[in-house]
Amino acid sequence: MRITDVRTAVVEANYDWTFVRVYTDEGLTGLGESFLAPGLTGIIRDLKPLLVGQDPLDVDRLFSRMRWAASGAGSVAGVVYNAISGIEAALWDLAGKYHGVPVYRLLGGKYRDRVRIYADCHAGEALEALSSVMIPRRPRWLPPGAGEAPAGNDPVHGRAFGLQEPDEAYTPEMYAARAREVAAMGFTALKFDLDVPNPHTLDPHSGTLTHAEIRYMVSLVEAVREAVGDGVDIAFDLHWRYNVSDAVRLACELEPYGLMWLEDPVPPENAEALRRVTRSTRTPIASGENLYLRHGFREALERGALDVAAPDLQKCGGLFEGRKIADMADAHYVAVAPHCIASPIGTVAAVHVAAALPNFLALEWHGMSVPFWEEIATGFDGPIIQDGYIRVPEAPGLGVELDEEVARRYAREGEPFF
Repeated sequence: MRITDVRTAVVEANYDWTFVRVYTDEGLTGLGESFLAPGLTGIIRDLKPLLVGQDPLDVDRLFSRMRWAASGAGSVAGVVYNAISGIEAALWDLAGKYHGVPVYRLLGGKYRDRVRIYADCHAGEALEALSSVMIPRRPRWLPPGAGEAPAGNDPVHGRAFGLQEPDEAYTPEMYAARAREVAAMGFTALKFDLDVPNPHTLDPHSGTLTHAEIRYMVSLVEAVREAVGDGVDIAFDLHWRYNVSDAVRLACELEPYGLMWLEDPVPPENAEALRRVTRSTRTPIASGENLYLRHGFREALERGALDVAAPDLQKCGGLFEGRKIADMADAHYVAVAPHCIASPIGTVAAVHVAAALPNFLALEWHGMSVPFWEEIATGFDGPIIQDGYIRVPEAPGLGVELDEEVARRYAREGEPFF
C-alpha cells in the first residue's frame, strides 16, 4: 500500500478547523485535523511530495521524514508542526483501518472506556470566532446581530489580548450563571478565562496586576466555586499575560478555592519563570499548549515548572508524540490534560491518546457555542459527549468521520475542499 495524495479542507467555525486526508492506492483513506495557523494548508501541500509513494503504515518514520525535511523552517517548534500533526493523525487513522483496530490499540491499549471532558466556558459569554491570527471575525453562518463585539473594542486584538473595554459579560453573576448552566449538562470539570477586561485595569500591555484587579479576579473564581460547589472541578486561564510576581500574588490568593489548575500565568518561552510561579503557590499550574515535541516539555518538567502538562495534539507533533510527552510527564509524576479547540475529528483523535495514558486528567472541549459541532461528524450513536464524557470508539481507526455535506456548508471561502 502506498500513499497517492494528501488533501485538505477548511471549515469556518469558532476557529478554522483544518482537515487533512491521506489517500492510498488501495482505496483506504485516513483523516486528521491540524491546529489553525497562518498559511497552514500551503505548508501541508508543500509536505505532500515527502509522502506520496511512501508506505502509510510507517507512521513514525514518515513523521521524522517530514520533521527533518522542514528543519530549515524550525526543527524544534513552529507552525510546520501544526501541519505535521494533522497529517500524522490521518496516518494513524489509516493504520487503524488497515489493521482493523481502533487507534488507541496502536498506542498501547486503553486505561479507560470513557474520557473525562472539561468544558471551556470562555468568559461566560457566547461564541467568540477568531481567525488564524486571532482577529475577531463574524462567520457567515451566524444569525444577524449575533457575535458582534461591543463598541470601543480593539478591532484587531479584542479580548484575546485583553484590549477590550470592560463589558457586562465579565461579572461574577455572569460567570456563576454560566457555571451552573454547564454543570447541569453533566460536566464535572469547567474552565473559564480569568484575564478578562475589568474596571480596574490600568495598563493592559504591561503584564502587571493592581490589587483591585486581583480582588476582581478572585471574585470571579469565588462566584464559580459557590455556583457549582465542591463536586465540580474548576480551572482558569490567564493566556500568558502576566509577570512572575503578579502571577504569584494572584495564584496565592486563589488557593482557598481549590482550583484544578491555573493555566498559563506567564509567557511560555521561559521555563524558569514558570517554575518560580509553580513553586510559590499551592494552586496547581498548567501549561504546554504552545510547546512542541517532547523536547519542548523537557526543561519545564525537569525544573518542576508544571503541575499539569497541557499539550495540544493538533500541534505538538501528533498523537504518538503526545503519547511520548505524556510518558515523560509520567516519569515526573505530572498529570496530562490535553488542550483542544478542535472539531469532533481532532477531539476524538485526542480521546484515543487520553484513553491510553495512565496519567490523564481531563480533555478540553471548546466547541460548546458552535451550533454544528456535533452535526459535522458521523460514527457515534447519539451525542458525542454524554454526561461530560466521550466514550472511546471501538471502530477501526479514529472511529469518527467527517460529514462532508455539512462540512461543505460551512467551508472556508478561498480554500480547496479535498
